[in-house]
Amino acid sequence: MIHLKILFLITFFTLLNAQAQNKITVSGQLIDAETIATLAFANVTLRHLEDNNIVTGAITNEEGRFLFVDLPLGKYKLSFSFIGYTTKEQNLIAGGLNTVFNLGKIALEPSAEALNEIEVIGKQATINSDLNKKSFRIEDNIAQSGGSVLDAMKSLPGVTFDQEGKVVLRGSDKAIILIDGKQSSLTGFGNQKGLANIPASNIERIEIVNNPSAKYDANGFAGIVNIIYKKEKQTGLNGDVGLSFGLGALGKRQEDTNTALGSFSTNPKLIPSINLNYKKDKINYFFQSEFILQEALPNNEFTTRYYDDGSTIVSQVPENRKQFRSIINGGIDYDLDANNSFTFSGLYDREKHIDTAQVAYINLENNIRNRFYTWREEEVTRYINAAVSYRHKFKEIGHTLSANAQYTQGLEDETYSLNDSSAVRVGQDKTNIKAIENTTSIAADYVKPLASGRVEFGAKMRIRKLPVDYTITPGNESIIYPGLGTFSDWGENLYAGYANYLLEQDSYDVEAGLRAEQTNVFYDLDPINQYYPNNDSYDYFELFPSVRFTYKVNSANKISAFYNRRIDRPGEPELRIFPKYDDPELLKVGNPYLRPQFTDAIEIAHKYSWHTGSLFTALYHKMIKDQYMRIYSIDDSNPSYAIVNKIYQNTGSATNTGVELLASQDLTSNWKVSSTFNWYANAVDAYQGQLYFPYERTFQIKKSTANAWDLKINTDISLPKDYAIQLTGVYYSKRNIPQGEELARSSVDLGIKKSLWNKKGTLTFSASDIFNRFGIQQRIIENDFSAVYQNYFETQIFRLGLKYKI
Repeated sequence: MIHLKILFLITFFTLLNAQAQNKITVSGQLIDAETIATLAFANVTLRHLEDNNIVTGAITNEEGRFLFVDLPLGKYKLSFSFIGYTTKEQNLIAGGLNTVFNLGKIALEPSAEALNEIEVIGKQATINSDLNKKSFRIEDNIAQSGGSVLDAMKSLPGVTFDQEGKVVLRGSDKAIILIDGKQSSLTGFGNQKGLANIPASNIERIEIVNNPSAKYDANGFAGIVNIIYKKEKQTGLNGDVGLSFGLGALGKRQEDTNTALGSFSTNPKLIPSINLNYKKDKINYFFQSEFILQEALPNNEFTTRYYDDGSTIVSQVPENRKQFRSIINGGIDYDLDANNSFTFSGLYDREKHIDTAQVAYINLENNIRNRFYTWREEEVTRYINAAVSYRHKFKEIGHTLSANAQYTQGLEDETYSLNDSSAVRVGQDKTNIKAIENTTSIAADYVKPLASGRVEFGAKMRIRKLPVDYTITPGNESIIYPGLGTFSDWGENLYAGYANYLLEQDSYDVEAGLRAEQTNVFYDLDPINQYYPNNDSYDYFELFPSVRFTYKVNSANKISAFYNRRIDRPGEPELRIFPKYDDPELLKVGNPYLRPQFTDAIEIAHKYSWHTGSLFTALYHKMIKDQYMRIYSIDDSNPSYAIVNKIYQNTGSATNTGVELLASQDLTSNWKVSSTFNWYANAVDAYQGQLYFPYERTFQIKKSTANAWDLKINTDISLPKDYAIQLTGVYYSKRNIPQGEELARSSVDLGIKKSLWNKKGTLTFSASDIFNRFGIQQRIIENDFSAVYQNYFETQIFRLGLKYKI
């Protein structure tokens, strides 16, 4: 906390390192106003609007078309002239939204009549910050370098993490993770996953979109995280190779309970990577590969349970992991001609880990270990992606038609070996879950620039099917619930279309869109399942509007207002009826009757920029219908010991309200200081619902409001001899959660970077959570018990990395 206070005194605001694209392209076509014939070899002159000085000029081609490229932002006057025709002028104002201007057909009159002035507004595509998107380059994130995508996101504004490793945006884990703008097997379709196991070495940047337009899928009320992979297109061979070595969990927050194994510590990690591109003529080959070889501690859960009968039981579940993951991604970009191109790509992702744990259940009243439970999990996951993309460029610059088809097959093969030894029970069980997912998606998008904006249209179809086979080998006095059945079959078909329109004027912009989605869902269970008597299937058609209005006060001030409607659909993991037995007294299970939640969101944002920094402020409010989450509930059907179920349930209506501040300041030419602050209140209305597993009973959610805030502070210093240093402080305040509260936590991270070999090489050292204070602690209060949950998973990691540019 002392270190965080020191950092807080440095600054309260944040840095976005904004580097705006300041180049625009202007095109059009000259025609005869009476005959509509094209005017070849006509003159087009571009002048500064303020002083009328000539900037550049052009002559139309045989089709009457002209093109200006790489023009800086500003206010211009275009003059169109041809022998026998009246000269015509148009104003063009490039004010910060559009990089491409299609002026369309410009008609010249044979007469000498004066024409009305037409004004055209431009668009600036911002690289690092905007009112509706924030973007962060991975190579600038020194303090978390050499780790996973999840590590790299630790310092991003508005981003936190829950106890299951999910990204939480502005207080919600309902965020959609995209790879290069598309949903992928790497991160899940509809629900995020796996970010802790994706190396960041080949990632170029991460984008956060809090208010997506209608062209994006309607999933994810919290917003979208878009992970952009590196992709060079320079002629010849280029790319980089890298190697990162690390040690994690150097210290322990809490002593292990009385077992022989305890929790892994001083865990070694090795991450080699390679990123290659080779371009020649019309073909660009790209190849990326990265591997993770490590020992890890993804979870280290201490749970102390206080029961109404006076007993107090503590247990520890250390998820001691040995892991190997390989990701291979490659493909070909082929330019058929100047206007047509194809991309053929494939991805292979395989991960295998072995987790082992010894779980002692200790009665704190007499310090006697009354139960000893061990388990070993062997899990293999594998994903294969195959995709083909097509892009057609029309004659007008920025006028495009693109299409994409993708097929993914995913495999999950998970085997648990369970052993129990106590006065209560002596026995062994074995379970296996095997799931093979098939996902096919086809999408098309059309973009046409206009003289004052652009229009976008698109359509998408996605077909998913995920059957699960469940094999139980019960032992003596099995802990496995009987009557689960041996299979389930889940499927979801999605059909969508959208239209989006952008209007740009000198003092304001309007973007409005509408997305329509038809969804068909089914979930079939084994008929012998005794907990859920009926299969489930339903379909629904929904409209998802989105609107953005931006008022440009001046060149340094912009104010935007947003509205959008979004949906969060439960996936098969949230629906799965088969419990997870890593702790049989604290059982995690899905709910096949779960329904989607819908959200209406409004936001007002303001950005003020000055020469050496910027300040971004956003106020947001989201209204949620049929929210779903995990709830705690006692299952007292077992006479020997109580079981706490953590079951996904719809819990009625809720709201998410907050304010986000992001600011930056360059203190000197080589010293930048930044900070982000996010305060939010998650309010949950009182709700009573029905549980069906493992027997029918009611549950209640009390009305509550969770007020919380997060603070992140960065300072970046460029030093002589190509050194750079970054210090990051992160603080999450205490916050209420349904059925309890989560305690405050903090982290201090350090990164040092040195350029080598004429800047072709980079050596980095990073230390994450130096003081080992970032573990999660929660207090849970239910009708029949209370609990203290502490997850001291691996947050303290020291890494050394080397990267060399080819």
